[in-house]
Order: sequence, then C-alpha cells, then structure tokens
Amino acid sequence: MSQNISDTYASQLQQMRTEVLAQLRAQRGGKVGRAESAAEARESASDDRATAETERDLAFALEERESAELVAIDDALKRIADGSYGLCIDCGVAIAAARLHANPTALRCVACQEKAEQA
Repeated sequence: MSQNISDTYASQLQQMRTEVLAQLRAQRGGKVGRAESAAEARESASDDRATAETERDLAFALEERESAELVAIDDALKRIADGSYGLCIDCGVAIAAARLHANPTALRCVACQEKAEQA
C-alpha cells in the first residue's frame, strides 16, 4: 500500500478515534474515568429501580461497543505503522480499497469475513 493511501486511512482512523472519544466523554457527562461516571449515575438514578437498571445496562452496552471500536481503530493504526494494514489476517490477500474505505478497521477480505461469520 502506498504511503499516500496509508496516510489517507490513517487520517480517517484518527478522525474516527476523536469522534469515539468524544462520544465516550459525552456518555460519561464529561468525565474521563468510568468510576467517576458510574458514581455520578448512581447518585442521579431515578427512583424507579427497573428504569434505573435499564438505563445503566444501555449505557454500559454503548460504552462497551465504543470501547471495542476504539481498540479496533488503535489496532488498525498499528497495522498502518507496521506495514500490514490492508492485508487480510486470514489469507494475506489485499483487502479491497472500497471495503477499507467503508470500514477502515476491517481485518479480513470479504470472502474470509463471510467464512468467519458463518463459523
């Protein structure tokens, strides 16, 4: 992969990283730490226990998804740095540019991804 193309994906990934971090901060009420956010949420929880638990579960699920996305972004940036970005982790074939453009954290080519999802 050429340096210009790698730079384009790196820029796209950095932008995604910034957006995910902003979403995490927003969910935590501007707090950086998970513990700070959880303590504040407990203090402001509604009186309805079921509603409070549902709100907590939803917030936890969103945070877990965004944390996983952040890890995937960081891993993709590492692959750019080590020169393995854009190569399928299963078969070693170059991942189509259209796929990387749509999903810059993609680890597999379409064929291998389909196989992985069926397993």
